[in-house]
Amino acid sequence: MNAPGARGQLLSSDDALRALLARVRRIAVLGIKTETQRGQPAIEVPRYLERAGFDVVPVPVYYPEVETILRRPVFRRLADIPGDIDLVNVFRKSKDLAGHLDDLLAKRPGAVWLQSGIRDDAFAEALMAAGIDVVQDRCLMVDHRRLLAA
Repeated sequence: MNAPGARGQLLSSDDALRALLARVRRIAVLGIKTETQRGQPAIEVPRYLERAGFDVVPVPVYYPEVETILRRPVFRRLADIPGDIDLVNVFRKSKDLAGHLDDLLAKRPGAVWLQSGIRDDAFAEALMAAGIDVVQDRCLMVDHRRLLAA
């Protein structure tokens, strides 16, 4: 996380992404799907992250009856997760991001990673103004494999 009062950055270079991934241990996955949706990125990416050694915290948007995903307890809001979150990996449509802004700002993760196809410059600007680093329109699994797992 950036120093208090510091502005977050939009990260896109390989060096910046590598540095971010090197300091991340705990990842909340906003919009995670359940194991019954196998084959879809919103469950396959978190499964990969778990196998890569990250502590994955499920934050599904749907599936109100589900209590665990990947054998871990689910949380309905980021702000309800105890402890710090290094990174929030987001699987939500760009048009739905604004509805999660207050929750993200309340939790203050070190960074927010918007998956491939997800981009909202105003949303990213609000996060960066609060000192949160942002990655837009990139697959966390692809970049992790490419930058660190090789």
